[in-house]
Amino acid sequence: MKITEVECFVLLDPKMNVLATSSAQDDIIVIIHTDEGITGVGETDVNPWMAKACIMAPGTHTMGQGIREMLIGEDPLQIDYLWQKMYEGSAQNGRRGVMINAIGAIDIALHDIRGKKLGKPCHELLGGAKKDFIMPYASLQPECSSFEDYKNSLAAWAKRAKEMGYRAAKAECTLDGPYAHMGLREPHHRMTEVVEAVREAVGEDFTLMVDAQYAFSDAPTCLQTIRDWQDFDIYFLEAPIPMDDLEGYRRLSEEQNIPIAAGEWLATRFEFEELIYRGNVAVVQPDIARVGGLTEACRVADMARRHNLKLVPHLWKTGVSIAAAIHFSAVTEICPFIEFLPSALCESTLRKELLVEDILMKDGVLDLPSKPGIGVELDMEALLRFEKTASEAVAKINL
Repeated sequence: MKITEVECFVLLDPKMNVLATSSAQDDIIVIIHTDEGITGVGETDVNPWMAKACIMAPGTHTMGQGIREMLIGEDPLQIDYLWQKMYEGSAQNGRRGVMINAIGAIDIALHDIRGKKLGKPCHELLGGAKKDFIMPYASLQPECSSFEDYKNSLAAWAKRAKEMGYRAAKAECTLDGPYAHMGLREPHHRMTEVVEAVREAVGEDFTLMVDAQYAFSDAPTCLQTIRDWQDFDIYFLEAPIPMDDLEGYRRLSEEQNIPIAAGEWLATRFEFEELIYRGNVAVVQPDIARVGGLTEACRVADMARRHNLKLVPHLWKTGVSIAAAIHFSAVTEICPFIEFLPSALCESTLRKELLVEDILMKDGVLDLPSKPGIGVELDMEALLRFEKTASEAVAKINL
């Protein structure tokens, strides 16, 4: 089997709003074609135009290559070899960030091809499932421009998630910082009001996580607020301070009792090694595609396992990434939850319509996939419609 072509589709939600700070509004879908007619699908959570450039650009020398040209003619089943080839061949284009994110989309598509070729779901080829089902948590992020609307919406969504059968949810409690939505800016102490409202809405018999999305400038500022959260029984606090402040993460882990989680922005096992050793976090959160695909995510899981840590992957794209995360969680015994936002609790048309069949939760859990590969089918009519929206948006900018 040989790779014959790599296609990239840049997609945009028609209701995209740049103030929403939500990457569910855009996407890059990668489709890898082979000479046997088997195709593989992947995606990644990064600016889709930038990822497309990394994949499709021609190279200029042996370590400044584009990803597509390194894949044409290769055997897609040699996944570890191709990962290393892409990493080394693009080394001078950037060994982290968007380059690795783009490799992540390719890697997921390669795993999809391997599963389809061998007639097995990816989790069987990644070492076999270590659990009978996957436990999802609802990731809740209202898009509101006033504090009261934000607090009330988040509490209402959490209550609705519990009624839908979820046993856990994460409140995106973001009132300041780079992820502050729709221009919302509030003092940090008001975050306590939000967390309290959500806990009251779901009751005590419910697992609650909180994502601060880098709202606090440093560890001392964060500590002033979260010391008031000890009675809320928070499963973990995600991304409280800037990602590069690893000493700050260490201090948060040592000076209070809420487990600290981080890692959604990191690329490759090498950045996670630094987070683990210097940041001393309790929960690592690789995004499957951003970190470098299923291949690299499994390497991060091995590292976390050796350090007795929990792993809960970040996940904020479409059903393509959700499917990849389900397979990954199935073979990762230290992964108690995956982030999961079904159509009923999201506002992105792109996320709702891209797949022919939505991934569904039953009785609070996700079943292990049984279809070959990652097990999803794209709705090509929807894909082309979202691609047209992206092309029209670029045309307006160029004017």
